[in-house]
Amino acid sequence: MSVKLHPQLAADCYLLGTVKNSVLLLHKNALVPWFILVPDTGANELYKLSADQQQLIQIEINTLAKFSETYFKSDKLNIASIGNIVPQLHIHVIARKSTDFCWPLPVWGQQESAEYTPQQLNTIKQALNDSKILNQI
Repeated sequence: MSVKLHPQLAADCYLLGTVKNSVLLLHKNALVPWFILVPDTGANELYKLSADQQQLIQIEINTLAKFSETYFKSDKLNIASIGNIVPQLHIHVIARKSTDFCWPLPVWGQQESAEYTPQQLNTIKQALNDSKILNQI
């Protein structure tokens, strides 16, 4: 896979590995489970991809969403492709709970933050591996 991450994504996220056509990241703010898929493409918008590429990415989104909803026992999923600061195509899959730190407000732009412990990070990676979502770590 030839994805070169935008510097902001690299700074804000842990690299977990790859799925079929994307790199999988975990946002460093442990206050809310926040995955980011970065498709292996030079396109900056979903609509610019071929129908086949769009379908493959949608399958990845759905798989990650189902994992997030089940594993984190979320009340609501936030799924979005917003690239105002980072122009590289990336899709957010965020597992929200009505008890999370900024509910019901968006997670973007919030100042409150906490880092994952190495153990928490490894537990999430292992769960993704056990679910056969990741191709590699």
